[in-house]
Amino acid sequence: MNNTQDIAGVPMAWVGPLRISGNVATTETEVPLATYESPLWPSVGRGAKISRQTEQGIVATLVDERMTRSVLVEAEDAQTAYAATRQLDERFDEFDKIVRTCSRFAQLIGIRHEITANLLFIRFEFGTGDASGHNMATLAADALLSHILQTIPGISYGSISGNYCTDKKATAINGILGRGKNVVTELLVPRAVVTDMLHTTAAKIAELNVRKNMLGTLLAGGIRSANAHYANMLLGFYLATGQDAANIVEGSQGVTVAEDRDGDLYFSCTLPNLIVGTVGNGKGLGFVEANLTRLGCRAEREPGGNARRLAAICAATVLCGELSLLAAQTNPGELMRAHVLMERKNETQQIGV
Repeated sequence: MNNTQDIAGVPMAWVGPLRISGNVATTETEVPLATYESPLWPSVGRGAKISRQTEQGIVATLVDERMTRSVLVEAEDAQTAYAATRQLDERFDEFDKIVRTCSRFAQLIGIRHEITANLLFIRFEFGTGDASGHNMATLAADALLSHILQTIPGISYGSISGNYCTDKKATAINGILGRGKNVVTELLVPRAVVTDMLHTTAAKIAELNVRKNMLGTLLAGGIRSANAHYANMLLGFYLATGQDAANIVEGSQGVTVAEDRDGDLYFSCTLPNLIVGTVGNGKGLGFVEANLTRLGCRAEREPGGNARRLAAICAATVLCGELSLLAAQTNPGELMRAHVLMERKNETQQIGV
């Protein structure tokens, strides 16, 4: 086995700038996207240009943040498992003190549980500062599990991971309870901009969103998800900023809403499972450090402030690509023409300015 670590070269381009406002970031910034799908750059670039046509741009509202890890314990019977949950609820402060010994940035913010037969699934929810928090949450959950097994009678070890978190899997629980950053993005596009830059109408986009994203996903059996291609923008952004790319599985679970407001287009993307961080594994690479610095995510802020800014920028990037694709799909042939034009050219293209 060769232990030499190489860097995989994925083409990257800076797109934008995007105009963003909201409760965690007000900025105008270009964004890096690392992808082999070259039409993604002009698609996001078109959305970015539209974001600059209004004073507020894309309004990104961070509504929640938490990293989760679930553990599994086995009880003697369901009654014993239920008695254990009562202690879990009553001893929250005690457990939070244990979590804070694991990291100066970790804190316990919630405990949820579910009983099936004699099995008890415990879902711990943590604040993790500027880290996405996978390792921090697992370390804290391991310490909590050891303490619980020692102090709550009638239960025994099942697993440090009970799949009730849920990490890197498409499940309903993440969309309902949240995992990572929960960000809602909104953009109101004037009628003239919809016509001149998207070559369509608000009514056509709203109708397509219902028929494709909502009805089509429903018929396909989608889980807590109604969008066209969040995963495309997430993967490009994650690779460029040193994130765990496998988290696009739950990250791409989100809902697009489009409304015709007297010819103006109200467009929104809700991402309840956006897992990003500005410190931790993957952030020490030179290009990642440079990209995070250029995004303004290396500034002196309160703990968690840089990660929140990054999440807002990431969510806004998703909206840009989602809006552009849906607009293109209202026009017969437009999507395929763009792919043929972009993917059959050899030269690298710098897009979105």
